[in-house]
Amino acid sequence: MSGLSRVETSAVARWWRNLDRVTLACVGLLIGLGYVLMLAASPAVASRIGASRNMFILKQVIFLALAGGIVLGTSYLSRKAIKRLAIIGGIIALGATAMTLVHGMEIKGARRWIALPMMSVQPSEFLKPCFAVVTGWLLSARRSVVMWGNIAFPGMLIAFLCFGFILLLLKSQPDIGMLSVITMVFMTQLFVDGLKLYWVGLCVAGMAGAFAVAYIVFPHVQSRVQRFLHPDVGDHYQIDTALRAFGNGGLLGRGPGEGRVKDLLPDAHADFVFAVAGEEYGLILCVMIILLFGTIVLRTLLKLMHEDDPFVIVSAAGLVTGFGLQAFVNMGSTLHLIPTKGMTLPFISYGGSSAMSVALTMGMVLALTRHHVGQGRIGQRAAASYGQNPLFERNAP
Repeated sequence: MSGLSRVETSAVARWWRNLDRVTLACVGLLIGLGYVLMLAASPAVASRIGASRNMFILKQVIFLALAGGIVLGTSYLSRKAIKRLAIIGGIIALGATAMTLVHGMEIKGARRWIALPMMSVQPSEFLKPCFAVVTGWLLSARRSVVMWGNIAFPGMLIAFLCFGFILLLLKSQPDIGMLSVITMVFMTQLFVDGLKLYWVGLCVAGMAGAFAVAYIVFPHVQSRVQRFLHPDVGDHYQIDTALRAFGNGGLLGRGPGEGRVKDLLPDAHADFVFAVAGEEYGLILCVMIILLFGTIVLRTLLKLMHEDDPFVIVSAAGLVTGFGLQAFVNMGSTLHLIPTKGMTLPFISYGGSSAMSVALTMGMVLALTRHHVGQGRIGQRAAASYGQNPLFERNAP
């Protein structure tokens, strides 16, 4: 037993020594802020719907505790295990997302959730991290895996087929916000992998065309864009209330429990929790939250500049792009910088699916960016085929 204990201690010590502890600390602070802001925002929302004032708090305590465990557990995995987890998890999430079209709960005209005892699950949330890692594997494998007759592994083709199938599912729900985030993640990964600039231009044009189609086809998209562009058109109650909350909070805030926005907004504990932070704790806490997200994203990207495994570079770039973009969409919507979109603020907004999916995302990022001795034959061949780090070279065929 003593020998086993020494081995376990050594493994944990190596994990801790090679872990990005600054990023882990930022994640821990975000989880802590999630607890604090749920205490501030959720009791009033629970009272309005006739539930116990502590209902959302107790649920979120469990969700965030599980999220913390997922971050630590996933960060301990090897890169090969992360790859396997993403493939298996992606297949399950893809199947569950397809199942929502038949057996999903319909809320506000969309079928995105599967009802489970005591909670509902949004499977598409878990598609984001799994798809990012699977795409990283496919794009790196096409440079290193040779099939019969010296034919290269069709990783790019398979990645596009997977992407197209996911878009079809999300469009059918519909979930235009999630579709947009996954599209941005995929385009970012293609660019990091070495996509030529004229293909990048075509992709951007295609995204603009897709947005125009969504504007025409989906009335709720058209309504949100119109209300953003024309403040005198439509109902602006939620945005106006959120902006007033920031004004009321000022630099230091009105104090814990003294805010009023949580009594007025139906989603104060979820989509508009950033406004609660601004009113009760002021500009200082809002800036702190922005800096935490910015530190996680920028620190990860800087670490990738010193990485030589293409799988890690493309996968981690996609993961932090999705993480940062989700945070930007939530805060930007609350501040009326972009059209409103119901997207959670990672680790801070209420929601079990969101908390656990972003925990999986950050656990994967921490695992991939840990210092590893050696990267295996496939990783070495893929890195050699790049010539140099693909963040700087754009010579892909």
